[in-house]
Amino acid sequence: MSTPEQKSEKPLYQLLSHTLVDIYVGPESTHWILHEKLLCHHSPFFASIFYNKSKKESSSKAFGLPDVDDVPFELFVGWLYSRALRYPDSEADIGPLLELYLLSEKLEIEALGSDVVETVRAWYHNNEAYPGLRRVQYIYANTEEDNQMREMMVGAVARQLTLADKIPVHWEKALRKNGQLAVDIIRSIQEWHLESRSVPDPRDVDMERERGRGDDGKLGFSAIEGASQISTTEGEGYEMVNGNGSKGGSED
Repeated sequence: MSTPEQKSEKPLYQLLSHTLVDIYVGPESTHWILHEKLLCHHSPFFASIFYNKSKKESSSKAFGLPDVDDVPFELFVGWLYSRALRYPDSEADIGPLLELYLLSEKLEIEALGSDVVETVRAWYHNNEAYPGLRRVQYIYANTEEDNQMREMMVGAVARQLTLADKIPVHWEKALRKNGQLAVDIIRSIQEWHLESRSVPDPRDVDMERERGRGDDGKLGFSAIEGASQISTTEGEGYEMVNGNGSKGGSED
């Protein structure tokens, strides 16, 4: 994130000041009444609104966020007072968490962003799943290079595609259109720091002799991929590891 989290950590009781602020969220202006000191301690964004450069209180105690949805802001308020995030019950809960992550960037709260990344990372790992294309595209469309969530997701996708028998059709189409995503996958693989002896060497003549053939006897990437079919489950936002070790998934 562009701005590190403000100040060292303080216990909650020291941040529950008498002064409250009114935050109006979304197109319906949902009204939240929050403790000013707590809010400004964690968010440089709000500190710049409710305090001037000399750290004196602003005369205005209200602020609107019409472009922020209610769900991620409610998750933010829960985190603000508990410093905890609820573990996702299903992949459907990942979407609001990604919205919360983008909100953390807007509000300049680095600790919240890191907590969201770790929660999303844990869910995918514990469920032997990978981020679906839709999730990755959402993050790429709303973040810049060297972003924590972006790098976690693309690193997971790099592992998925490396271990798969073939590139799923929806991923192949996406990689052809999004050169940056393809480059980032290569970067992620480079971060593994593989030993050269563990990586096949196409310059070795013995490897050429062992080159795979398709069912029709033809050589090449497309022939090999055609011989290995991967199932696709429509409507899912993530990609699971099937019982046979191949990767399933969808464009969502």
